[in-house]
Amino acid sequence: MGVKGFVEGGIASIVAGCSTHPLDLIKVRMQLQGEPAPATTAMRPALAFNAPASGVGAVSAFPHQHLHHVAPPRLGPLGVGMQILRSEGPSALFAGVSATMLRQTLYSTTRMGLYDVLKTKWTSPEGGSLPLHQKIAAGLIAGGVGAAVGNPADVAMVRMQADGRLPVAQRRNYRGVGDAIQQMVRSEGVGNLWRGSSMTVNRAMIVTASQLAIYDQAKEAILESGAMTDGLGTHVAASFAAGIVAALASNPVDVIKTRVMNMKVEPGAAVPYSGALDCALKTVRAEGPMALYKGFVPTVCRQGPFTVVLFVTLEQVRKILPKDL
Repeated sequence: MGVKGFVEGGIASIVAGCSTHPLDLIKVRMQLQGEPAPATTAMRPALAFNAPASGVGAVSAFPHQHLHHVAPPRLGPLGVGMQILRSEGPSALFAGVSATMLRQTLYSTTRMGLYDVLKTKWTSPEGGSLPLHQKIAAGLIAGGVGAAVGNPADVAMVRMQADGRLPVAQRRNYRGVGDAIQQMVRSEGVGNLWRGSSMTVNRAMIVTASQLAIYDQAKEAILESGAMTDGLGTHVAASFAAGIVAALASNPVDVIKTRVMNMKVEPGAAVPYSGALDCALKTVRAEGPMALYKGFVPTVCRQGPFTVVLFVTLEQVRKILPKDL
């Protein structure tokens, strides 16, 4: 089989990742809603909602009233998208797209190629389809390995997507994925390129097992039922089912991963989260259990189209590339 599975998976993943990048960015911004606002000094009053008109004098006159902060409204996917367009411009919807391309090149090429290798190796020489539990096992292994390879690009992508929500003075202003990785290594050390890697690996295992195993299983079920032939309709139906399952399974892990990767570490200052479990506990304590499903609508809106584009492209690429590659 050679590298065929890796090349097919890489091409399909890059096409899917770039085409759905704005939805992924909106999902990341929604997952960060509810986190404490970045600490500022002079800029903080200007960012407060419903600040007293009389400024500093009002604070000293009514000290108890000043303690009641009005939280910014929670926006839905459309509201977050419109907010980004108004405050940062249309190009902001593609912030971090270079990191997405690198991430898909490293992570998805590895996971999809390895899944193909394992599936082929475990399939009986006499033919027949692989049982679902073995497909899931192949997806778990492939996803974990792919995530470990692609984690630096994942950290860079999250930071580049989240940068626009910071006050101007605190923005990292990465010029691209290469600059982001260089700055992280310089200021935080090489080890921080794998920040949140345990969550990345866990999420990738869940997503890969859901996406690839469910797609294969759904496609086989549709073809065996005779409801549709092996064509575009079957590919779309099977991939949409896989996308929904992947979104349901991965969203809680994705929220924690996003927050851990995005946290700003200042020299000598305490980190916001000591790890994934600490982040999960603080998130649930402060915002409730459903906070783990923040960004679920854009996750579905992104995961559905992403999975459809991924597998439809993959099926077409399979027809174009030579079988002996």
